[in-house]
Amino acid sequence: MDMVVEDCVLLELKSVKTLLPIHEAQLLSYLKLSGIKVGLLLNFNVRLMKQGIRRMVFQHEG
Repeated sequence: MDMVVEDCVLLELKSVKTLLPIHEAQLLSYLKLSGIKVGLLLNFNVRLMKQGIRRMVFQHEG
């Protein structure tokens, strides 16, 4: 994981041509391991930043 904000949002930073399912799986793994619910996958290799943002929410069991 690249960054955690206020212990409640996990950021995974990329600069790739296309976000792949493996990138989402990586973020999901980080969310599971950290216990944090919300993660943002940010790809900086896009024309407009809003095109490079994926938000994921993981509901922890228990």
